[in-house]
Amino acid sequence: MPLTLQEAQTVIARAHERAAKLGALVTVAVVDEGGHPQALGRMNGAAPLSAQIAATKAASVALFRRDGADLRQLQEANPGFFAQLDRAVRTPILAGAGAALILRGDTVLGALAVSGGMAPGQDDDCAAAGLTALAA
Repeated sequence: MPLTLQEAQTVIARAHERAAKLGALVTVAVVDEGGHPQALGRMNGAAPLSAQIAATKAASVALFRRDGADLRQLQEANPGFFAQLDRAVRTPILAGAGAALILRGDTVLGALAVSGGMAPGQDDDCAAAGLTALAA
């Protein structure tokens, strides 16, 4: 069963709650298993560019089926491939912190990504909090 819109919005709300506790203003994007946008939530005051960054990071994670840290390692190990990737695909690829797969068992339902944290680890922390919304 795919991720529902209500589940995507709950993930965003949980990530926003964590960001508020950290004093961060973030945007959270949730995409389906094909990297297509499902929901986006930008906190009041979050940087305008954070919406595009979050959406791109989430789509990248979904399409590569790797969390942000794993995708970053792949990018660093294959810089020539990633340098040419923009010419081969229509979706920009952006590996970065705060991006994670959304799984149900072993099935990839999609991905989420957070952008806008100012301190190291804030995007990751908010993404992890968002995923806890689906743990029940």
